[in-house]
Amino acid sequence: MSTNRPRVALFVTCLVDMHRPTVGFAAIRLLERAGCQVEVPRAQTCCGQPAYNSGDRATAREIARQVLEAFEGYDYVVVPSGSCAGMLSKHLPHLFEDDPNTLKRVEAMAGRTYELIDLLTGVLGVHRVEASYAGKVTYHDSCSGLRELGIKEQPRMLLNSVEGVSITEMAEPEICCGFGGTFCVKYPEISVRMVDDKCKDIVASGADTLLAGDMGCLLNMAGRLERLGSTVKVRHVAEVLAGMTLDVPPIGEVKG
Repeated sequence: MSTNRPRVALFVTCLVDMHRPTVGFAAIRLLERAGCQVEVPRAQTCCGQPAYNSGDRATAREIARQVLEAFEGYDYVVVPSGSCAGMLSKHLPHLFEDDPNTLKRVEAMAGRTYELIDLLTGVLGVHRVEASYAGKVTYHDSCSGLRELGIKEQPRMLLNSVEGVSITEMAEPEICCGFGGTFCVKYPEISVRMVDDKCKDIVASGADTLLAGDMGCLLNMAGRLERLGSTVKVRHVAEVLAGMTLDVPPIGEVKG
């Protein structure tokens, strides 16, 4: 008997897998609460973004074929990262413009691929969550999530439903943190200056917790805040929305 539950594949992302698995568990909790049947394809690896951004189209195409084989056929593919979601939904089709048969399949999958918060609010109709978090939070708009996917008000809407949360905006929440994938490796001096400016804005907001939807940004900002001696806690927004903040320390902190 059919349950009519959307069959959703979770694309975990490399950084979540290696540095913050709790974000993946939080995503599953949020999706299941929204009525989804969630699966995590075991064959998944990288989205191919590092190779793509470095101009290695051959490697990016090889990775893209692996992604297609692992994620084709689901109702939705969901990603707890704006940059990886942008890669899968916006850039993957460009790799197969000379291969019409594969292009058609990739475009179909890309059209069903969403960033986590975007899927919850824009597709599944989730407008509030049952969670609590005592704190004053500020939200960083990641470049890919904001500029490629149009994610801005959606996470703030859900955060406003979290008991105990007070949102205080930075002066410039849309300014890049300086990570930019391989950008921080190619231009380290510029990257450090950018994250320093971002950290000043975070601290000036008066928030005790920094939230965002992209692990690359979060790891970059958490590391710099720690080096600057800041006490601002850093978390992925999904952890707060799923009510999982008691299960894991803030990013950059080690329990015990």
